[in-house]
Amino acid sequence: MTNTNAIKVMLVDDEDFDVARVKNTISLSSTKIQVDCVVSNGKAALENIQQHPDSVDVVILDYQISGGLRGEELIRKMKEADPFIQIIVITKMTTNTTDFDFANNLLKAGAFWYCTKYPGNIEDYIYQPTDFILSIVNAFEKKRLEKQKLKSDKRLLQSLENMLEAKNIIGDSKPMLLLREMIEKYAKSEANILITGGSGTGKELVAWNIHLKSRRRYEKFVPINCGSIPHELIESELFGYEKGAFTGAHGTKAGLFEIANNGTVFLDEVSELSLSAQVKLLRVLQEGEIEKIGRTGRLAVNVRIIAATNKNLSTELNEGRFREDLYYRLNVIPIDIVPLRQRGNDILLLFKYYLEFFSKDMGISPPSIDPKAQEILLNYKWPGNVRELRNVAQRLVLNSTDHIGVKDVSNPMILKNSVLSKDNSIDELTTGQVLTLREMEKTFRLKYFKYVRSISSSDANAAEKLGIAPSNFYRMCKELGLK
Repeated sequence: MTNTNAIKVMLVDDEDFDVARVKNTISLSSTKIQVDCVVSNGKAALENIQQHPDSVDVVILDYQISGGLRGEELIRKMKEADPFIQIIVITKMTTNTTDFDFANNLLKAGAFWYCTKYPGNIEDYIYQPTDFILSIVNAFEKKRLEKQKLKSDKRLLQSLENMLEAKNIIGDSKPMLLLREMIEKYAKSEANILITGGSGTGKELVAWNIHLKSRRRYEKFVPINCGSIPHELIESELFGYEKGAFTGAHGTKAGLFEIANNGTVFLDEVSELSLSAQVKLLRVLQEGEIEKIGRTGRLAVNVRIIAATNKNLSTELNEGRFREDLYYRLNVIPIDIVPLRQRGNDILLLFKYYLEFFSKDMGISPPSIDPKAQEILLNYKWPGNVRELRNVAQRLVLNSTDHIGVKDVSNPMILKNSVLSKDNSIDELTTGQVLTLREMEKTFRLKYFKYVRSISSSDANAAEKLGIAPSNFYRMCKELGLK
């Protein structure tokens, strides 16, 4: 009876006596291995592998087989036909000084293992029969692990592609084309990078793209907002501490640099670090080591640093708020992101992208945009850059119908100090046509609360999704007229 879980072996040998002895050695030693196929020449062996992929786990090959296709050439061709197949070579060669070179050539060709056979009793046929059987089992395990690794690599690659798509940099303006070139070029480097640009320009998005295109792409990306960590906690947050290091340290805490080991650390708002914290960070950059609070000795870490700031560090240097030595450590490769107002038609590309994104999230079709409304969007200065544009798109999806017109984008709740096109004066927008700030807020809340309720199993669940207490949720629903 065929064992479907058995290791499938193909025996390649042209001597019946040798075939019988190998089969007997296997049958006497293991029930988990079965010889499914026996062929007498290299051509037949190769054709079997090519025509029936994955039908063989392990090939036992007689090195001295007769015929034209044999030896290292046959091994290479079998591995080309099935990269996962494992080949064990049996040879009648006697032990001598050339055995090392012989074995090395077999392994280079793609063989898994080789052993010597010699005349004698069945028990003596293979040198150490136990080792021979073990080599078949190990060869099968190698094949299994290689196939498993391939599946894992494919999943990682798909995950990486999905992440790159989610973190896609949108825009075809000249500054964005140049930015993409810089990302491709510098991602392959291990040098530290300093990203500058106004608030909301997408500095973290650029850092993500550098990480995802680097050799560390499968390791962790750890963003750290330096401005949000209190000065007295910066050391424990970045570098961690040991149990009992101070009052309240009831357990060991891994710092963010330790968590990011072998990956990338993104230091956002690095200019907000205190001078004392800058000294500690400088030590990490210089020595590649961190000092955990309460730990004897230093801990080696291997991270790539990408820093970002919306401030002029040269000014911070001159005014003594930022260390010069740290600045030069961070600013190995400078990348500056231009404000959104300098990106031309990218404004509309981004706006339409976010309209589609938020519409899809709400399960509706994206609204169309009036050409004159598009002109207003292009002329607007966007002081909050991409972050502001994203918020505006989200508001309009929540507050508009299926079309965005001039009145929608001219409302001060949507665009602050918006610039109307020449063909549309503010006089055209009567008081009755423009919602008050309070009315706009109520409309926004009403639609948002209705949406959250529609995707929630209960009011308590809706309150949890909104991040507010159930009592506040009920009160707000009552104010909005929701039963």
